[in-house]
Amino acid sequence: MVESAAAPGLAAQVGLRDTPRHSAWVRVTHWTSAFCFVVLVVSGIAILLAHPRLYWGETGSLGTPSLVDLPLPFVLDVPIRGPGRYLHFLAAWVSVFTGLVYVTRGLLARHFSRNLLPPRGELTLGAIRRVIGNHLRFKRSSEDELASYNVLQRLSYTGVVFVLFPAAFWTGLAMSPAVTSVFPFVVAVLGGQQTARTLHFVAACALVLFLLVHVAAVCQTGF
Repeated sequence: MVESAAAPGLAAQVGLRDTPRHSAWVRVTHWTSAFCFVVLVVSGIAILLAHPRLYWGETGSLGTPSLVDLPLPFVLDVPIRGPGRYLHFLAAWVSVFTGLVYVTRGLLARHFSRNLLPPRGELTLGAIRRVIGNHLRFKRSSEDELASYNVLQRLSYTGVVFVLFPAAFWTGLAMSPAVTSVFPFVVAVLGGQQTARTLHFVAACALVLFLLVHVAAVCQTGF
């Protein structure tokens, strides 16, 4: 009797563990975006090495004072630099299309309101400190904690989806003469193409930092 009663409970636990934590559309858009982001970072570095200085305003060149001199060499003959721009734009548009699919499907399925937007009760300094403390101590999350996103995950994912990625896309468009010639307000609201380039670099660095922390958290909690 004990064995027959325990078997269904064990089967239920096994079935729960075998159930995918995320739906198929989330996983497909996630890995498509991850691949595109790697291509964007590699091609972006190749483009940046041609002139590793950042400016503010409309123009910037070797003869004008720079805002930031990145500790990178000027490399004009990077092998990927030629096709790098095409790869960058291609990966960017694929990423935008994937993001639109993800956001549209997420809004229809109420994915953001249920899983990403933090409840008001969790938006406290104490809750955020507790989550950060657990990560800094490399404390492995329990099964109950893994069942839903914590407040730090919700804030970071929401910021990436609705702030950093749109900012990177907007500033990227602002650096395109073909786009700004038709829609000059895209760059005008930013204060110039060099300002857009600097903000684009900042958004890209923030996304890379998120990626590193994201992968570290996955390694900590388990694949």
